[in-house]
Amino acid sequence: MKKKKVAVIFGGFTPEYEVSLKSAHSIISAINLKKYEVILLGITRQGQWYRYLGKVDDIPADKWYGDHRQLRKAFITPERGAGIIEFVGGRAAPVSVDVVFPVMHGRNGEDGTVQGLCELARIPVVGSGSASSALCMDKDRAHKLVQQAGIKVPKAVCFEYSPTDNEVMSAARRLKLPLFVKPVKAGSSCGMTMVMKRKDVLPAVREALLFDNAVIIEEGIDGFEAGCAVIGNRELIVGRVDEIELSGGFFNYEEKYTLKTSAIHMPARIGKRLEKRLQDTAKTIYSVLGCRGYARIDIFVSKDGEIIFNEANTIPGFTAHSRFPNMMKGIGIEYPELVDRLIELGLQVDKGHWYG
Repeated sequence: MKKKKVAVIFGGFTPEYEVSLKSAHSIISAINLKKYEVILLGITRQGQWYRYLGKVDDIPADKWYGDHRQLRKAFITPERGAGIIEFVGGRAAPVSVDVVFPVMHGRNGEDGTVQGLCELARIPVVGSGSASSALCMDKDRAHKLVQQAGIKVPKAVCFEYSPTDNEVMSAARRLKLPLFVKPVKAGSSCGMTMVMKRKDVLPAVREALLFDNAVIIEEGIDGFEAGCAVIGNRELIVGRVDEIELSGGFFNYEEKYTLKTSAIHMPARIGKRLEKRLQDTAKTIYSVLGCRGYARIDIFVSKDGEIIFNEANTIPGFTAHSRFPNMMKGIGIEYPELVDRLIELGLQVDKGHWYG
């Protein structure tokens, strides 16, 4: 049987560039080469696209871009059926692709931009499509839609423009401390600030606006945060629930990737009944937001047992030690099998599942 061609896209013009390299390295290393031919598309921090022909192990240390002999200028063309165009010896050559596996966290990758390009080209994508990806990246709109489904969300105020100081402070006075000030569309807690005093709200808003043109101010939840890993298109599978234990502060970018003062408990230190409630809630959120392929649904659990939606990550961290694979490992799906399943779910789009 002819091997399917999987194009893995990594890097990108995003604050989460380094995380993308590590996730992509793990995924590429786990792909079954007996079933698939892998095409590597790297995007530099400046947004330049290349087909990478070098060693996979040079990707996580950001050495892939060093030797230009291992690079060919290449990009996905929006023309239907054309796939990738790469330049060899100054001449353009088409490269067919069966499915694209984008491994790009945050803006310009997880937000529906790359997915939309692939939809124009009619190339199946591993993970959610453009509409769902964009919706999940938008914390405010995702909250409003999930709330309509009867699931609680944090009390919050959103500004989709540069607010005046008076507008910010007026909103902050209506919310209980502590407050979390976040860019509406960003990942890995980039630009996020925990505010313990109202006088610190204004600088926190200015920080968030460095990452996005919209900002959301949320009330903190007295409880803990749990994660649910979900895979599937129509029939959904949920992994074991994990739990974030904080010793102070919040789960910011540094803590997410170093765990200096926090810990991840997998499985979560909760009873079976609560775990089942969280898994069922995660499936509902996944479906409401139109997710496909896979996503990590992050949920708060208050001290009195209320379930409150935080956010949906359509391209969560994906090293072999990341939260998503570990939650799936908890139900017996090991990392190589998980990667294989996700590619198969992406290829299903090519079997009558096209949207639009």
